[in-house]
Amino acid sequence: MAERKGTVVLAYSGGLDTSCILVWLKEQGYDVVAYLANIGQNEDFVAARKKALALGAKKVYIEDISREFVEEFIWPAVQANALYEDRYLLGTSLARPCIARKLVEIAQKEGAQYVSHGATGKGNDQVRFELSCYALCPGIKVIAPWRLPEFYRRFPGRRELMGYAEERGIPVPVTPETPWSMDENLMHVSYEAGVLENPKNPAPPGLYTKTQDPATAPDTPDTLEIEFKKGVPVKVTNAADGVTRQAALELFVYLNEIAGKHGVGRIDIVENRFIGMKSRGIYETPAGTILHHAHLDIEAFTMDREVRKIKQGLALKFSELVYNGFWHSPECEFIRDCISRSQEPVEGNVRLSVFKGQVYILGRESPQSLYNEELVSMNVQGDYEPADATGFININSLRLKEYHRLQSKSQRRGDGFVMGRLLQVKWNH
Repeated sequence: MAERKGTVVLAYSGGLDTSCILVWLKEQGYDVVAYLANIGQNEDFVAARKKALALGAKKVYIEDISREFVEEFIWPAVQANALYEDRYLLGTSLARPCIARKLVEIAQKEGAQYVSHGATGKGNDQVRFELSCYALCPGIKVIAPWRLPEFYRRFPGRRELMGYAEERGIPVPVTPETPWSMDENLMHVSYEAGVLENPKNPAPPGLYTKTQDPATAPDTPDTLEIEFKKGVPVKVTNAADGVTRQAALELFVYLNEIAGKHGVGRIDIVENRFIGMKSRGIYETPAGTILHHAHLDIEAFTMDREVRKIKQGLALKFSELVYNGFWHSPECEFIRDCISRSQEPVEGNVRLSVFKGQVYILGRESPQSLYNEELVSMNVQGDYEPADATGFININSLRLKEYHRLQSKSQRRGDGFVMGRLLQVKWNH
């Protein structure tokens, strides 16, 4: 019998990796406390509890953190217009620090020296989990099986892990016929590995679970009005049936339902992992996609141009920090504070249409609008003197004139040098 090594709290999903890791940790001599985060995924939590206990978990925590996930992690990302590498809405990246925060809290409650996770040694999640744990509890020790030679040499791939599951009687939802990895939360579903590792392979039929195929989506759009205050959505109204949602979690769930019905939010990308390699991922982010478009629109309508330029730079850095696992860092806290400050005037309603995989902005209004219809109108002059633009253009052209004057001078000097060389060659011959 293995020597008893203490208590470890395992971030448990009930999937292939963490089910096998739970049993493996017990074989190494650890008492295992399983922690399953309810973060909005489609899960039978009663069955998951029974399974963890059957596999030998000393205790099982199932914590519903979906509301705090929306309010404390998704909303700041919406305010930031956060996109990693121009396309990825950071669904998994935002969930990890939220999950890790509760993982540490349970470890402290249980007096556990260790926490563990099922993230691979090649991915981003190992960094996200562990940086969050170390930031929140510097004395904690992390057991990362996929980085331990005795584990990854025994299980070089998922096929070997499935063999171990069969030997130990561990029920898992993954089969050799559908060996891709899937991670779901309230914000999105991600798919990677298996047949998806070849970037030219299209998504297999039946892969998508959160969105309908846009080709077979309804032929009638849904028109929604989304109200924002301080850059956060506070109300959604469906123009067709008058349905409204206001509480954060309920609002987000409703937008997932509408967007999913119309096939909104699918992307298939190759991205750069923090650890230094490229990976192919397929993502479904229905509600997040609607809110990204709506927030971009109301922000442009209400925010000063120069403030927005600075904020756009902060958003790029924020997205990079979140993707790389630095949510609980001083620099990310600082950027979140700055972005939050920029959102004070971002208030109003955006009307949009959701149809066949697309989001179409139809209009917007705001008491904080910086749009002056009379000033911009082509029918009335307003408080603007067109003749002033002449001086404005002349001043801005000075730099361009000087640049091209120098370019022309250099070109003439170069042409003269070439002509001189040609004459010299001709004279010598």
